[in-house]
Amino acid sequence: MFNNLKYLFLTIFLIFAVLVASSHSAGLLTPKNFNIPKLDIKKHNVNVVIEDGYAITTVDQVFFNPNNQDLEAIYSFPVPDKAAVSEFTMWIDGKPINGEVLEKKDARQIYEEQKSNGNNAGLTEKNKYKTFEISVYPVLANQTTKIRLSYIQPAHVDTGIGRYVYPLEEGGVDQQALSFWTTNEVVSEEFTFDLLLKPAYPVEGVRLPNHPNAVVSESLGNWSVHIDNGISQATPNNGEEKALTINNQIYIPDEEDVEGQCNINSGSKGVFSLDTDIVVYYRHKDNLPGAVDLVTYKEPGAARGTFMLTLTPGMDLDVIQQGRDWVFVLDVSGSMEGKYATLAEGVSRALGNMNSNDRFRIVLFGDRARELTQGFVLANQQNIDEYSRKVSAINPNESTDLYSGLALGLKNLDSDRTSSLILVTDGEANVGVTDKKNFKLIKNYDVRVFTFIMGNSANRPLLKALTNASNGFALSVSNSDDIIGKIMLAQSKVNFESLHKAQINILGIKTADITPKNLGNVYRGQQLIIMGHYFGSGLAKVVLSGKISGQEKVYSTQFDFPDVSESNPEIERLWAYSTIEHLTQESFATFKIFLEKRRFLASTIFYTFLRCKKWMILERHQI
Repeated sequence: MFNNLKYLFLTIFLIFAVLVASSHSAGLLTPKNFNIPKLDIKKHNVNVVIEDGYAITTVDQVFFNPNNQDLEAIYSFPVPDKAAVSEFTMWIDGKPINGEVLEKKDARQIYEEQKSNGNNAGLTEKNKYKTFEISVYPVLANQTTKIRLSYIQPAHVDTGIGRYVYPLEEGGVDQQALSFWTTNEVVSEEFTFDLLLKPAYPVEGVRLPNHPNAVVSESLGNWSVHIDNGISQATPNNGEEKALTINNQIYIPDEEDVEGQCNINSGSKGVFSLDTDIVVYYRHKDNLPGAVDLVTYKEPGAARGTFMLTLTPGMDLDVIQQGRDWVFVLDVSGSMEGKYATLAEGVSRALGNMNSNDRFRIVLFGDRARELTQGFVLANQQNIDEYSRKVSAINPNESTDLYSGLALGLKNLDSDRTSSLILVTDGEANVGVTDKKNFKLIKNYDVRVFTFIMGNSANRPLLKALTNASNGFALSVSNSDDIIGKIMLAQSKVNFESLHKAQINILGIKTADITPKNLGNVYRGQQLIIMGHYFGSGLAKVVLSGKISGQEKVYSTQFDFPDVSESNPEIERLWAYSTIEHLTQESFATFKIFLEKRRFLASTIFYTFLRCKKWMILERHQI
């Protein structure tokens, strides 16, 4: 079948195979015993567009081989949250060649065959929830090779604060990979990051907490962000857009955080290390009403269309007045080493924001679980100061017995008080009880679990399933985040009432394949993204219902579902990713996989090749 091929180009996406992982951050992987000079990343150019409720990220890279022999390039970077790959392109003889879907059982074999025959081949693999690895062969001796990767993901807005992350800092949770690979994480010539925000609602400010040299500009309601590796003469910003407003409280970074923040004017190029996440916050105007937005895709003549419904609730939930109990369950394992300072700062801020009638416990887990507080203590200033110091003094250097930490944290809860468990971890359980089904213990307690997911290689499927089982919520945290702002967002949810047993109904038009099916609780400022298929066209009524403090609450609006809508084909892939993600979590929650899901999962393969067992192939025939 392949004898008449001059080139073969493969792209592979998988979920369960355990492959290589990066050691410290994004970059080119080289075996540690490989004694020839490393491949070079000449260029790394990132373009992001955020519009219509989702973000499209395109990464162009140029690799250079300084050796006198052809080599294989393996580039690794953390998996972005909820991302679905939409394109992988390799330039051959100056022309872009795209990948197509192929059964995974054949793709690796074909890639290796073509590589051994000296033909051009490209391979993209997903190492579970941790990393993407892009393999390219050959990078010719003393020549360059260009590749492009594009992925899409829903835009994230919480309590009026939007957040986009370009992940570069690897989580450090794969010890086997750490012992095998070394990483070249430096871009030697050109690094650029350009983001265009085209918001549906007015935005008042944009902030990049860990990239003070970013150039931020606004024109006609659209916002642009630019970063490059220029070494510049800089002028300080005036700081007007540095503040985040959350629940009518204004958070302004500490003076030392703002000092030196500047705009890039001019300068020469220098090396750029791919070891720090780029986090972009954007703040909507205050006091905007609740909103519902509909994005659709339907080809002419098609019976079925795809929709994405984004619900952004208003702020009409009341403050909870009675005292609450807080249990902090903190990961002190070795994989948290690079994230622990952020964890400790977050805990200190959370304790400082408690009410005087609140109580807290602190549980630590590494090789085993132990309690730092020896029972609940009052949230007075003396206890807050004492335990903030104790948490900060800990040196993380153990394995990860997540189960024992949860089990100890769930003990001795007071049924007469509202209890919340704050779990802070990278989620890589590797000792003690590690079987997912044993984590069902969370269902036996009347407690909401709120999870801070630390790092880009965190076990998000496990942590989100735990959170959903308790009707809590999960927040991803980067070392580049405004940790104080993240804590304020989280506590704003716990401090206010929530909409319990939320349900969405769409009346007046036929819909199917809705995901997620179970919304659980909706917290203050929490954005809901509902996806599915619709049949026909016409006006439909969208109803969100639930209970607040035991009382029924109903919100409704109307939308026109169009007969033809061709502007947003990307949402088909987002629907497929969302469907697979929620089915995976459902299988975790029920501890079995239903055979009847196979047909439904197969139908998603047409739209996504990120988490299913289909891979990609491109054939280029001889001319």
